[in-house]
Amino acid sequence: MSLRLVQVEAAGARGVAVLADRHSAYRLADVASVYALASEAIASGLTLAEVVGRRRTAERIALADVRLLAPIDHPDPAHVYLTGTGLTHLGSAESRDKMHALAAGEAGQTDSMRIFREGLAGGKPRAGHPGVQPEWFYKGDGASIAANGAPLESPPFALDAGEEPEIAGIYLIDPAGVPRRLGFCLANEFSDHVTERHNYLWLAHSKLRPAALGSELLTGELPADVRGTSRILRGGRVLWEKPFLTGETNMSHSIANLEHHHFKYANFRRPGDIHVHFFGTATLSFSDQVRPEPGDVFDIQADAFLLPLRNPLARSAISGIEPRPL
Repeated sequence: MSLRLVQVEAAGARGVAVLADRHSAYRLADVASVYALASEAIASGLTLAEVVGRRRTAERIALADVRLLAPIDHPDPAHVYLTGTGLTHLGSAESRDKMHALAAGEAGQTDSMRIFREGLAGGKPRAGHPGVQPEWFYKGDGASIAANGAPLESPPFALDAGEEPEIAGIYLIDPAGVPRRLGFCLANEFSDHVTERHNYLWLAHSKLRPAALGSELLTGELPADVRGTSRILRGGRVLWEKPFLTGETNMSHSIANLEHHHFKYANFRRPGDIHVHFFGTATLSFSDQVRPEPGDVFDIQADAFLLPLRNPLARSAISGIEPRPL
């Protein structure tokens, strides 16, 4: 059974609710966060759906009357990992391959295309068998999460501020060190594609940016075929628009394989930690030579989710801080 959970805040008080539709939700009794809700489920040996069923009330709240928070957070943001995998979708290699071949000044097969083709050949192994490992990257901790409607801040040194419409999986590590998937959310895995294009070895730098998470946590399994639309609005008008496809039908890797290659590392199985893992995309405005500007609004919607994800682009005023001798 799938549920659609949201974290809400009103008059300084936090809560969790189950979406009824695009405009309202049923409040859960005596729980302030999805983290607390999931921790209760693990401690009691119940499923997330069973705990929600116990706490669901008849109180229906209007979403317009509350502030929608990110779908997950942790009392200590340092215990949240934002990570992801790239070149995981059918069609995702073409723009990346052109980008890196141009930077390298050569027509031969790039590392990007090699990773993508390896994923096509071995990214969906039989159940219980690990497949080929994907590209992997780190984005930040819980302080790097932007909620729905919050600005996505690009640092002053950034050369680009580009959207990446995709799905992210959300996980809590249980006391035995086992990753427990809470569900999925719509996401904008914000990146600097100009920096990445300059040199593929700068991919790590290009990913150290905030990311926006849709308000809605979809529990259960992700539909195999997810279809959405990514837009950039400028001055209230559509500057750029394109459909995107995700879900395993449209991917070169299975979600289970991406999860395996992330959580095979012991330091990613520390009890109590939260992981938000981005599964990749094949659709970028950057591939169409679009350059977002401060004030533009990224608008991402998908048929698996009731609520859209919208965030304005902003430029951070804070630059790097040089270390001082102690």
